[in-house]
Amino acid sequence: MRNLIQIKELSILLVTLVAGIYFTATSTGFNSADNYRTIAQYVAPWAIVASGQVMLLICGEIDLSAGFVFTLTPFVLTLFLKNGAPFAVALIGALMVAALIGAVNGSIRTRLNLPSFITTLGMAFLLQGSSLIISNGSPVPAPTSADSGLVGIFGASRWAEFLWALVIVATMQMVLSATRFGIHTQATGGNPVGAAESGILTNRVKVVNFALTSALSGFAGLLQGIRVGSFDPTNGGFNTMFFAVASAVIGGTALLGGSGTVVGALLGAMLLGIVYDGFNLTGVNANAFNVVLGIAILVAMLLNVYLTALRKRAGSLRRTA
Repeated sequence: MRNLIQIKELSILLVTLVAGIYFTATSTGFNSADNYRTIAQYVAPWAIVASGQVMLLICGEIDLSAGFVFTLTPFVLTLFLKNGAPFAVALIGALMVAALIGAVNGSIRTRLNLPSFITTLGMAFLLQGSSLIISNGSPVPAPTSADSGLVGIFGASRWAEFLWALVIVATMQMVLSATRFGIHTQATGGNPVGAAESGILTNRVKVVNFALTSALSGFAGLLQGIRVGSFDPTNGGFNTMFFAVASAVIGGTALLGGSGTVVGALLGAMLLGIVYDGFNLTGVNANAFNVVLGIAILVAMLLNVYLTALRKRAGSLRRTA
């Protein structure tokens, strides 16, 4: 029992399992391969963007522009392709532009000491306008396998987007929990003064995490656009960003910084995907999803607080034993 309590993702895992069991019992089409694929298509972009947002939230920051990097990056890819770049070169170039946007956010935040909420909110509107200008406000066709054999790997294959999400979540969780950079990220959010005094370059940590979040957001936008077959200037935006942040928070990441897990964010995204899909299958009004989303956040956070208290109590008992 004590070992179970120590699992940080326990609360969100329980809620996700309950949601899956409920929709299995109330909907005949929930447990099918096609429906699992539908849920995966919801989950993948939220989980990928959330993987970066977790890192930022842990070090005490947030990126409101991530959803618009998600929107803009595919159009940057098309600009490279129109200028004759091979798909692989265009992909790398688009992701570098996305990372640069994040680095600009981080530099403004750290050098000018402007709150990340304001910095990234302004960047969000700038990127939204840029997407509309580049696209002329209309969707454009995404690259196909006829343009490059790599397209299948980057979204066109049936499960490519979700498999990329799993790889990214596993990689980012390893970075967070098993590398010096991950430890520095947690220290930057948990005790910024102590981290700086111990020699951690906290501003650099934040800038790198801003760049990482933007790069992952851009990559998620590319994967989804290639899967759908078109790049839409109305896709992404605040909707994608808020679902990613909600996934992170539901998964146990502290908004005030210092703690969180990328695996928890994946489970949070899975919960949102299951509920969203379940509502569609059972015919529940889509407007009610926001109500359930709010309840899910509150319940998950309350469970997380309760389990955190139990972990501390178990740790105290172990030390006194």
